[in-house]
Amino acid sequence: MKLKMFLSLIRDINCWVQGMIVENVAKDVITSREMRALELNAEYFGVSQLQLMENAGRNIAQEIASRFTPDKKIAVFCGLGGNGGDGFVAARHLAAMGFKVTVILAGRASEISHKAALENWKALQFLRESITIHEVYDSSLMPDIDADIIIDALLGTGTKGKLKPPIKQFVEKINSWNAFKVAVDVPTGINSDTGEILGTAVKANLTITFYKTKKGLENSREYTGELKVKDIGLPSELENYAGPGDVKLVVKARVPESRKGDYGRLLVIGGSETFSGAPALVAFAALRTGVDLAYIAAPQKTAYTISAMSPDLITVKLEGEHLNVGNVPTLKTYIEKSDAVVLGPGIGLHTETRDAVKALIEIVEEAGKPLLLDADGLKAFADFKRKLNIPVVLTPHAGEYAILTGKTLPESLKEKALEVQKTAAELGAVMLLKGPVDVIADKKRFKLNFTGNPGMTVGGTGDVLSGIVGAFLAQGADPFEAAVAGAFVNGAAGDFASAEKGYHITASDLLEWVPKVLDDPMSHLKVQKTSGAKTT
Repeated sequence: MKLKMFLSLIRDINCWVQGMIVENVAKDVITSREMRALELNAEYFGVSQLQLMENAGRNIAQEIASRFTPDKKIAVFCGLGGNGGDGFVAARHLAAMGFKVTVILAGRASEISHKAALENWKALQFLRESITIHEVYDSSLMPDIDADIIIDALLGTGTKGKLKPPIKQFVEKINSWNAFKVAVDVPTGINSDTGEILGTAVKANLTITFYKTKKGLENSREYTGELKVKDIGLPSELENYAGPGDVKLVVKARVPESRKGDYGRLLVIGGSETFSGAPALVAFAALRTGVDLAYIAAPQKTAYTISAMSPDLITVKLEGEHLNVGNVPTLKTYIEKSDAVVLGPGIGLHTETRDAVKALIEIVEEAGKPLLLDADGLKAFADFKRKLNIPVVLTPHAGEYAILTGKTLPESLKEKALEVQKTAAELGAVMLLKGPVDVIADKKRFKLNFTGNPGMTVGGTGDVLSGIVGAFLAQGADPFEAAVAGAFVNGAAGDFASAEKGYHITASDLLEWVPKVLDDPMSHLKVQKTSGAKTT
């Protein structure tokens, strides 16, 4: 899709997305992890961290200027991350307004790793006549400061665990001063999600938080003081677009102490005499996404064919020419030892296979394991569909959606998204509707995914998607978040493949790009400039 077409689509979406689903868009509280994901997505869609930081810092300065005259002296305590960057910007604006400003950096300038914060720190170096700067990497180096107003920009919303020196000593020093204290986003020492006091915390007179309030601020009003929520130029509709931040939410970090099984075991039940590639693609994609083990349970002849494809694939040989109820006892053992199940790729629709799908869903339900239903598994589920008591992700394309629901999807994206969310609520599931724009929905949330390209109409790309989402489920991800991230990764991998080979790609071409997208989801920005990706 070319730039003009994409921008036209975005304009259409923006006209209705804010009022489309009240529970999703109007929610006035956001968690720290959701905020981090949103900020990364905003950068992906063209709103940079530098812009957000500038808006945040200017808001702080304007709020202070509305309350105090420029003869007041201001001390800005800044950390080494994004919160400190907000403080640098506020200091610059306050100096421009005539205030006498001192900036105290809690650490060495060489340790500032946040890119936007570093840019704003550099800007302060040319303002030495209007701003006094101290680098304090040890609490014993704290200068004597005379301040009427103290700005706490030490730590932001991501703070976890007890405060450590020298931050702990900075907080104690701030609290000891008889000055008006302003906290940036959250008082240092407060867990923004819970309100827990992390050993000690700044007791602010005023907290200026951004975009939406955080639950922890409501739970710690003794420390928060007066609470102001300020806009920083984040359009709310971005909450409804899949992006790199959604990938960061679900990718599980590898620690040195990792052991086999820590990153999930996925069971793929699929394959038939006609379709041996489908379950193999699911398993390959899951392995590339990071699961430790991917079992493929398939009819015996099909399983041997799959085994010959790669030594990385573990197959469970099932008796019979296709999946049948007699296979259920064998599969029960593997369901119980797996962390998630993908059911359906290439299993066919024999009468006894449909019966087996029903029986297997009941077994998965009893075992309490997350389930992804795709392809023929979805079609079989349509015969007896009901709410399941486990996390479920359904991944139909438009044709499969019609079989599942008996309804033809409307052409309008707005109406389509509403219809998909209605079905998700009825089935208590996460719906991932595959299409030119993927629609991911549960009963309370929805997101639209724009990655992918027309070359991905080739058979098997949906199986790769199932493997990616299934892997995230096996690693314990929230089903909605797994589906959103999976849609983005799958489409982005397809965009990388098409950038290399044009639209003459196969589903297996996506596999080599999955790790790249997982490791650096923002890299899709580069490929979309030269391909037909939907985000160009």
